[in-house]
Amino acid sequence: MPTYEYKCSDCNHKFEVFHSIKDDPVKVCENCGGTVKRLISSTAGVIFKGAGFYVNDYRKSGSETAKETTPACASCPAAGGCPSGSAD
Repeated sequence: MPTYEYKCSDCNHKFEVFHSIKDDPVKVCENCGGTVKRLISSTAGVIFKGAGFYVNDYRKSGSETAKETTPACASCPAAGGCPSGSAD
């Protein structure tokens, strides 16, 4: 359930109310009984709790990065070197 922020047009009192999206908005100030207007809040409203939100949380223990290998040219034998002495 989201938290909504309201401001009274009579006394300028700001307050927050935690209620469902389906509930009707607050219309009366809790401080003076005047009319209120719902403000657009700048808070995100999303809270990340627990594991799984960082790259290292999913890494397998003991895993290493893939070793980079230089591909052999088409004329090189698999175990030998390049007959021409260059890779392509």
